Amino acid sequence: MDKTSRRDAVRQYKERKVPMGIFALRSVSTGETFVGASRNLDGQRNSSLFSLRLGSHRNKAMQAAYTAAGGEAGFEFVVLEQLEDEDLGPIGRDTWLKERERHWRGELSAQSAI
Repeated sequence: MDKTSRRDAVRQYKERKVPMGIFALRSVSTGETFVGASRNLDGQRNSSLFSLRLGSHRNKAMQAAYTAAGGEAGFEFVVLEQLEDEDLGPIGRDTWLKERERHWRGELSAQSAI
């Protein structure tokens, strides 16, 4: 890869839109649900499932539910809502994420995922 194509690839990576929003991790067998907000939903999915697989997730209740469900086959990661408004600034995004997480936790009678 020459310098120009490498530079273009780096620029494209930095300019990509990272999906942010509200997610849930749910036990398929018990329906126990954990809701959280993230500025990077793809990264959050990878991070959460990796920590759960290792048995080292910081949310001990979620770790116990994951283990009881039989691992990843009995647990699902679901995007509940995605932020679509590009015009919000950093403070607006944080406020939106907090409000929507609170809404979904109440709506689903869920615990915090974090």
